[in-house]
Amino acid sequence: MKEKRIFLFSPLDITRLFGVSKTAATFLVHRYTKRGFIVRAKRGLYSFADALPPEYYVANKLYEPSYVSLESALSYHRVIPETVYEVTSVTPKSTRRFETLERVFTYHTIKQVAFTGYILEKRSGFSFLIAEPEKAFVDTLYLRMLAGKKPLRRFNKEKIDKRKAVRYAELFGNTKIIGIVKRALL
Repeated sequence: MKEKRIFLFSPLDITRLFGVSKTAATFLVHRYTKRGFIVRAKRGLYSFADALPPEYYVANKLYEPSYVSLESALSYHRVIPETVYEVTSVTPKSTRRFETLERVFTYHTIKQVAFTGYILEKRSGFSFLIAEPEKAFVDTLYLRMLAGKKPLRRFNKEKIDKRKAVRYAELFGNTKIIGIVKRALL
């Protein structure tokens, strides 16, 4: 499986790849997990213990559909100076949190209509979806507004296209977030 560059897999993937029964694949996963050759990412999803895939790739696969956004994407695009230790993503599904593969992955709910503004990036041969800087900025401000928190203060305004950010804010259908975005980028 490593030769085929499959680093996150399910028992069904093993069944399809090797032509074994579902029972045999499940038994194999159970046995190799006990021996420490593979680790469980979540129920039904596994990885090799000695070849963990990059965190943003895992974030996209752990809870679908989703894309990396918020502070993680802002840090990735160098919009904020801080290093982020929790991988933050957005999804149109329910908010979730996973502590797995030596990381914390958090998924925040946004409206389906606002589930856009992401790009496909590639790092170390792995592809993942990540918000554009403007969309990550707006997602962050929107969720901070909903939580009653203050808007971001420390960020590089030069990395944010104001018109693009306002267009993304308009997707939320909330005049308050549009005003917050405009004021933040003055």
